[in-house]
Amino acid sequence: MLPTPIAWTTTQTVRILDQTLLPTEERYLDLESVPQVAEAIAVLRVRGAPLIGIAAAMGATLAVRAAGSPPANGTTAVLAACDLLQATRPTAVNLAWALDRMRRRARAHAGTMDALHRALVEEATAIWDEDRMMCTRIGQAGLALVPEGATVMTHCNAGVLATGGIGTALAPIYCAHAEGRRVSVVADETRPLLQGSRLTAWELTRAGVPTTVIADNMAASRLRAGGITCVIVGADRIARNGDVANKIGTYPLAIAARAHGVPFYVAAPRSTFDPATPHGGAIPIEERKAEELRGLPGTGTRPTAPEAASIWNPAFDVTPAELINGYITDAGLLTREQLGRLDGALAQRPGG
Repeated sequence: MLPTPIAWTTTQTVRILDQTLLPTEERYLDLESVPQVAEAIAVLRVRGAPLIGIAAAMGATLAVRAAGSPPANGTTAVLAACDLLQATRPTAVNLAWALDRMRRRARAHAGTMDALHRALVEEATAIWDEDRMMCTRIGQAGLALVPEGATVMTHCNAGVLATGGIGTALAPIYCAHAEGRRVSVVADETRPLLQGSRLTAWELTRAGVPTTVIADNMAASRLRAGGITCVIVGADRIARNGDVANKIGTYPLAIAARAHGVPFYVAAPRSTFDPATPHGGAIPIEERKAEELRGLPGTGTRPTAPEAASIWNPAFDVTPAELINGYITDAGLLTREQLGRLDGALAQRPGG
């Protein structure tokens, strides 16, 4: 059974699966304030570009009831909440996209505080529902890439735990598995926080998909050994020229795939495309705390690097478009030259 990483509670606060505890503990947290949601996004209790957009949109609704009357105070509180939430992680464009929708809905509303709250809950739920539909369409668009007997390599986690639906990079795999095809996955562990081994392997094996975990520095050797049908990864932002920001380690994986003649695909919903960013060099890259890299998860306080050593810990890297064979989107499987067709669709609701 696939997990549910986010949901409304009966009182319309936000329930998340705390992903920092996986795979050893499955614990759900009820978040009742905007700062709690911001903290959950910042420390990766909830993560994945589409999912943090959904979580932030849902979190923005919590500002209304904390604001008191009159309704203008509620709008002001929502706008401040959106600013706080957007500052948590700068690279994933889905976050800004979702919060811009919440800002527009708050500014456009005129009515009681309860009516404002209902309108914002409706918008956040629409963002969630749309992402679920986009994931399904991504799965169908990429289904031809995952034939009977396929072995797909992936990096980080771009599945159920990263989205509102069946994932982006993992969506074609789930669709192929649902059709009864024998498919398997090779998952890079994804240092330094091990999202591939902790999260991707966890959700895939729960779904009955055979999964092999490898260390990141084994990827090129595994590709050279043969038997990999293709590589499919997710994305946190795709620039207008097709360059892709994704979890650190994606770029060397793309280089290795090209060197060994293995097709490399990026799967993402239209909300991840950012025509306002001309190329990968203009994408802001989040740098995270040195502590994440100085010690291995599970080692407690015992460091794996000396205190005197400097740490460089970018959360993402940029893969040039020329290394990407195609983009698996909710609008179909696109080439680099076809990405422009998404520009006019970005403001449209996929379910509309």
